[in-house]
Amino acid sequence: MKTLLLSLIATTALAGTALAQDAITGFNIGILGGENAQDRMTSNECFRAKVEAELGVPVKLFTPADYDGVIQGLLGGTLDYAWLGASAYAKIYMTDPEAVEVKLTKQNLDGSTGYYAFGFARKDSGITSIEQAKGKTFAFADPNSTSGYLVPGAELLEQVGPLEDFFSEVRFSGGHEQSIVGVANGDFDAAVSWADGLGDWEDGYNSGAFRRASDAGLVDMNDLVQIWQSKLIPEGPMVVRKSLPQDVKDKVTALSDALWQTDPACAYNVAAGDAKDFVPVTHDAYAGVLAARKLQEGM
Repeated sequence: MKTLLLSLIATTALAGTALAQDAITGFNIGILGGENAQDRMTSNECFRAKVEAELGVPVKLFTPADYDGVIQGLLGGTLDYAWLGASAYAKIYMTDPEAVEVKLTKQNLDGSTGYYAFGFARKDSGITSIEQAKGKTFAFADPNSTSGYLVPGAELLEQVGPLEDFFSEVRFSGGHEQSIVGVANGDFDAAVSWADGLGDWEDGYNSGAFRRASDAGLVDMNDLVQIWQSKLIPEGPMVVRKSLPQDVKDKVTALSDALWQTDPACAYNVAAGDAKDFVPVTHDAYAGVLAARKLQEGM
């Protein structure tokens, strides 16, 4: 009987240890670059507060200066959740396929789950097409951005040839907001950024970097002109760190999934404009981007 009792005590202690190991004491959300850090914090504060209330632990937002800061945070385990671009997700998967789990993506008002890269210039520049940007300065956003580099870089290379030969200078602005403001201020002659392509250019379309910059009063879209458009790009995934306890992953995913129904104003901030919903997505949706990223890395 004594042996059985000791065995039960030991088993209970081990179970308690396992539960303690599964418990989390905090949760960290990474926000990709694309706008200044304070605006990113402000836009996502409502979501942070909801996650904190749901999980019952302190939740912090992290806004690294570049995309790679979020990528490395997820790979290193210091970040638990992020909404990535497809190219950033591809880099994580190529580095460690077990680092994160793909959960949700944004669904546009028309039911699509994609967006576009748009080339643009100042309206008073006289540039109305990508061909007229020849010999001008051109800005991409970030080396790990899908719409700010990977896709437009590949498509423009195919269209006009080596970009360093076509443009007088090719630069990385540091983010989508920096590209938009940079063109508006005359720092670059042209650049690329992203939008869903729905609605009106004058509003910055329905959602995306142009809409966020317009809503923030950083630019008047009437001062800019669209000069190029990419093919449809798959909307990036919301991911969670795979090693998190299952109930934590389930709670955060469910909260995100219902955000447009429970708090449309918060969802608008998170989504950078109007959208229909956040919907389930799988790794297979990013096979094309993964292949493009592998090709780019090989180059």
